[in-house]
Amino acid sequence: MTMVFVPGTALPLHDFAAPRRIIRRGHRSFLRRMAGVLVPGLLVAVGYMDPGNWATDIAAGSAFGFDLLFVLVAASLAAIVLQSLALRLGIASGLDLAQACRHRYGTTANVALWLLAELAIVATDVAEVLGGALAIQLLLGLPLWAGIVLTAGDTLIVLGLEGRGFRRMEAIVAALVGTIALCFLIELLIVPPDGPALVAGLAPDLKRLAQPGALALAVGIVGATVMPHNLYLHSSIVQCAAPAPGETGKRRAIRDANMGSAIALLLAMVINGAILTLGAGAFHMTGHTQVAGIDDAYRLLSPITGTTAAALFFGIALLASGQSSTFTGTLAGQIVLEGFLQLKIPLWQRRMITRLIAIVPAMAGAILLGDHAVGGMLVASQMVLSLQLPFAIWPLVRASRDPAIMGGLATSRLHAACAWLILAVISLANLWLVYDVVTYGML
Repeated sequence: MTMVFVPGTALPLHDFAAPRRIIRRGHRSFLRRMAGVLVPGLLVAVGYMDPGNWATDIAAGSAFGFDLLFVLVAASLAAIVLQSLALRLGIASGLDLAQACRHRYGTTANVALWLLAELAIVATDVAEVLGGALAIQLLLGLPLWAGIVLTAGDTLIVLGLEGRGFRRMEAIVAALVGTIALCFLIELLIVPPDGPALVAGLAPDLKRLAQPGALALAVGIVGATVMPHNLYLHSSIVQCAAPAPGETGKRRAIRDANMGSAIALLLAMVINGAILTLGAGAFHMTGHTQVAGIDDAYRLLSPITGTTAAALFFGIALLASGQSSTFTGTLAGQIVLEGFLQLKIPLWQRRMITRLIAIVPAMAGAILLGDHAVGGMLVASQMVLSLQLPFAIWPLVRASRDPAIMGGLATSRLHAACAWLILAVISLANLWLVYDVVTYGML
């Protein structure tokens, strides 16, 4: 699978692989097939490990120990269900979610859905800006505002990748994900989790959400885990590899893609669980229950654990997290722009526009609210994502159930029912959060 970027042109979305030679799935060995389907899943999974996830997971672990671990697991399983719908739509219909919406809805609805998708992408990029700037500040000692300015430099990375082939991006993303996973494995060796408490936290208990502040963090975890723009992204990039001809070939492609997606998202769940576990073990269990910011977590890790290595690996993983999410956010942005508006711009321009828009609220928050407000801003960005989710899930379920575009591969009633249930739970949680904010004026 090779993709050729053409400098000065838009990223080809449905020629995403632009293959010089396509090897049919039926002629591949199982391991080669799995290697192929893991790539789209991995590109989607990196969005589930961005700095916004860190902020909500650390805050949840610090304040409530392992109590909200079941929310993280439930959100991850919901993500697997929804991403399965997205990849089914892409393989069966040859359309990504944005294109399916353009075919099904009128101009007003499409513009509204596009704006909401763009808002979700910007909210994600704000988290990446803040996370990357914070990592630079913690590792190099630069002011936060300087770190925010430096994050604009990732546009040069994207520009440098144009014309280098898709495999180069795959390798970079895989290396960054591996770095994050290795760093947190080391962290858990330094701060071993409390086994019984961890197991107890996995047991669902909605009463835990009644604790002050627990609901806001739970909604943030959902928004950080089930990300709206990833549904658009997955429905497009899953079309990289051509399935064997006919409905049978597509069914096999869907099955393989589901397996690859599930493996990648379970890896993301384990990493997010490790972050929450670190917050619970290093902070909650030692009486530091108010660690709501990544910077506080970084500074407390060394004195609590007795080793500077814990803070160092934490900072390295944070920097890798922000950079890995940059690539997928850029691809998702171009997918929704072309899908909804049929507008093509060069990849680096898309990156520059999104990053500059994200820098404005990030810089304003850092200047007006101070460095200590970064944690709250990160959690707030994930709440924005949760509020956008219903507007991506609804058209996804409707499109995947439509035989006019899915043929005989439309989503089953059971699968759709699970997705509708997820939509209902997320919507109710969002309404509950909005009620709390309006009633009490605080999160």
